[in-house]
Amino acid sequence: MQTRALAPTLVSDNTTLRWVSYALLAVAGSLIMALAAKIQVPMFPVPMTLQTLAIFGIAAAYGRNLAVATILLYLAEGFVGLPVFASAAVGPAYFVGPTAGFLVGFIASAAIVGEAADRGWGESFWKMSLAMLIGNAVVFALGFLWLATLIGPAKAFMLGVVPFVLGGLVKIVLASGIVVALWGLVRRS
Repeated sequence: MQTRALAPTLVSDNTTLRWVSYALLAVAGSLIMALAAKIQVPMFPVPMTLQTLAIFGIAAAYGRNLAVATILLYLAEGFVGLPVFASAAVGPAYFVGPTAGFLVGFIASAAIVGEAADRGWGESFWKMSLAMLIGNAVVFALGFLWLATLIGPAKAFMLGVVPFVLGGLVKIVLASGIVVALWGLVRRS
C-alpha cells in the first residue's frame, strides 16, 4: 500500500535522501516527544503531559512505520539514560514505574493513528479524530492495566484515567485540526 501520510509525500524520491530525511524526521519527532514530556501538570502517580498530542501529530504526519520508529527511538533514548521522560527518572527502571503502561500505549497509538494516516484519513477531521480517539483509548487502557497492578484498579482508574479524559479530547481536536489544515496547505501548493 502506498502511504498517504503527510511527511512521506513531501520527502525526496531519491532513495538516499529519503532515508536521510526519515532519520532526521525520527530524531526531530523524538525531540518533540521529549519536549512534550517536560510540558506537564504535575499529578500523582502519572503527570499530565503533551505527549499524546505529540504522538497524534507525529503519527498523523509520518504514517505508521515512521511514527512507530520515532516512538521506539524516543523510548530507547530514555532507556539508555537520556533525560527525555516526564520525570527525572531515566534508564530501564522507568519502564517498570507507574507510567510504563502508558509508554507501551504510545507505540500502539502511533501505529493506530499512523495506519489511519497511511490510509488517507489525515485529510478528514472526523476520520482522523476517530483514529486518535481509538489511539488515546489504547493508551488509557494499557496505562490503566499497568497502573492497576501497582495501586489497584479503583485507584488506577480515578488517578490514571479520569483526570486525563477531557485533556485527551482537547488534544484530539487540536491535533486533528492541525493535520487537516496542513493537508490543505499542501494541496494548495
